Amino acid sequence: MLVTRPELVFVSPRFLFPADSGGAIRTTEILRNMRGGKFQICLLSPATLEQRQRYAAQLADIADQWHCWPAPARGAAPWRRLPLLLSKLPLAVASDRSMAGINVVAQALARHPGVAVFDFLHSAVLAQWPRTIPSVLFTHNVEAEIVERHLQHSTRFWKKALWRSQLIKMRRFESDTLRRFDRVVAVSARDAERFKEDYGADRVDVIPTGVNLEYFHYVPSEANNRVVFTGSMDWLANIDAIRWFRAEVWPRIKAKHASATMTVVGRNPPPDLSQAASAADWTITGRVDDIRPNVHGAAVYVIPMRIGGGTRIKAYEAMAMGVPVVSTAVGMEGLDAQPERHYLQADTAEQFAHAVTSLLSQPQLGRDLAEHARRHVAERYSSATVAREFEKICEKAMQ
Repeated sequence: MLVTRPELVFVSPRFLFPADSGGAIRTTEILRNMRGGKFQICLLSPATLEQRQRYAAQLADIADQWHCWPAPARGAAPWRRLPLLLSKLPLAVASDRSMAGINVVAQALARHPGVAVFDFLHSAVLAQWPRTIPSVLFTHNVEAEIVERHLQHSTRFWKKALWRSQLIKMRRFESDTLRRFDRVVAVSARDAERFKEDYGADRVDVIPTGVNLEYFHYVPSEANNRVVFTGSMDWLANIDAIRWFRAEVWPRIKAKHASATMTVVGRNPPPDLSQAASAADWTITGRVDDIRPNVHGAAVYVIPMRIGGGTRIKAYEAMAMGVPVVSTAVGMEGLDAQPERHYLQADTAEQFAHAVTSLLSQPQLGRDLAEHARRHVAERYSSATVAREFEKICEKAMQ
């Protein structure tokens, strides 16, 4: 007897490929490992014609069906987004609203699938309320917390005013949205607690952060002078991290370890950081198809984050690849990793420089950290394990 699997409609506000950001990596790994399991997966997202053709094989790897709407222009002049500041929605959310997207989602939900999953808080602007379909909101961050940290680190009056306005809107939108879904998925127990305390959300499940251990294979760290960072360089939190690291931390590192070099890997770096590549000791790669050659064998992997939310997948990727990590507390938020055993924690410029130079001058210390970290990640946080947990949550929503 043929058993029909229930349909899972998965709504993404952004095209998922190339998977070169933390959110896209997390989502595609979960879908790839759920593919062929308990659900028929129908993926909905914006896309250009070129994206549809170029990434057809990757889409088939994560979904049984795929439907799209025209992708909005990205990277447009900032002044074109000014009218969105008048919206009741936060700017980051309003820019993802699309009538074409709303129509595609409505058509998919009209088929009465078993469950609908909306990826990121922003995707909720593509849903029409009320709904009768079991629903799951997959959150990758506490979005208001990210805005709040931008406000804290802003120094100009007009920027503070802008972030304060966005914070009010984001808190309201996040609170209203979380209450509308049958289940909310958080990426850490810390995020889940914030949702409960700040918004009264009472149907929150937690999945761990996973990593593809086969792809990010282990290579022992080497004795060298290489320091590396990976991350989307068009994301404000990463831009802030690298600007702070270059201005405040790097001179201290060079004073103690003159031969140190720095590599920043990530798409769309801003001009001021690209110009930094003219220095003999810095390399800004821009987007690469594969980050592994730049990371494997490095002496230190740094996560100098001061702003951010959710969890940083980059931390587990570096640990899986065998590179010792130095991170701020923000950089390791929500991750099950112990300072001094799995990574070195540093929150001031002086502490950060000291931790990096310690690893550069003591390769065995780095190898010990890296071996403990790789074993820890391999035993608990494979992508396949995380996908199984996500699948169970979707089944719970249906019940």
